[in-house]
Amino acid sequence: MFTFYIFIYFTGSTQLYQIFRLSEEMKRLSVAFLFLVLICFSGLSQQDPLTSQYMFNTLTYNPGVAGTSGMICATALNRQQWVGFKGAPSTTLFDVSAPISLFKRKHGVGLVIETDNVGFDKDLNLSAVYSYLLDLNIAKLGIGINLGIINKTIDPTWNIPDYGNGFVSPDDDPLIPTSKENFVAFDAGFGVYLNADKYYASLSVTHINQPKIKYTKEKTKVISYVSRHYYLTAGYNVQLTNPSFELLPSVFAYSDGKIIQFNVTSLLRYNKKVWGGVSYRAGDAVIGIIGFELFNGIRIGYSYDFPLSDIRKNTSGSHEFMVNYCFDLSLGKSPMRYKSIRFL
Repeated sequence: MFTFYIFIYFTGSTQLYQIFRLSEEMKRLSVAFLFLVLICFSGLSQQDPLTSQYMFNTLTYNPGVAGTSGMICATALNRQQWVGFKGAPSTTLFDVSAPISLFKRKHGVGLVIETDNVGFDKDLNLSAVYSYLLDLNIAKLGIGINLGIINKTIDPTWNIPDYGNGFVSPDDDPLIPTSKENFVAFDAGFGVYLNADKYYASLSVTHINQPKIKYTKEKTKVISYVSRHYYLTAGYNVQLTNPSFELLPSVFAYSDGKIIQFNVTSLLRYNKKVWGGVSYRAGDAVIGIIGFELFNGIRIGYSYDFPLSDIRKNTSGSHEFMVNYCFDLSLGKSPMRYKSIRFL
């Protein structure tokens, strides 16, 4: 008898959500094959959380950005992906960074806190960030590392479809967890960030040590790895004829070494206080982004993802909320307007 397993993955996690066991009948094999093709077409193996307003949370995937703004900057972001879809990803991010001077050199330090819930998989990442800053003639260069922990918790609640005779419960498979488990592993990343008045460029890698995650079921060790993720992003500031308006195009690409995905974004900013635009995530979603700056320098942003894949039949879309604040410690507020396409 042939036995097949289909694992359903959500964007942002490789943790399985449901499991089916099919017998060798040709009818069931045909259905299974078609279903597997659809899942592979629309799913991703991306393990890091997905965000649409990537220009605000650069520190979460590139430690080199810490301190490059010359100010203390904090960002909070919450993303509710695929609203209405049971077990859909939910992500909350918080990061803060500041420039410091030590031994007559410029540095940056920061902290990143990240929670990501997908199905019955719940992750918590904590990282301390350090960057070494260089003043070039036309730009600032930050070379950074982040060191921390990744805490992965799996708490499965199985929904077993009735496939009739021959079905085997997860309890009978030594490699499928059936109870709550938790594991903590060391995590590290590296990044380089270049920032100028009119442009920026960023290259980084997360989980550079590929943390090993171990689960145990009845004395059997189940081992998985968090894959390295590679990030490349760049943007430019185009001053329009009317000096109150700026066009801010940018690109954002990321990969786990197997799948590559990218965003192309164009924002229009008015008087450096209000912005809005559209982003396209290849094969996944069209995104609308809006934001504004309050009188005290606090920036608030919102984005909505309209999915293009078949999952749109079961969800009303994805919502993402962002709050950002940069200030000078000596003044308690920002003493200058930002010239860069980046808002941090």
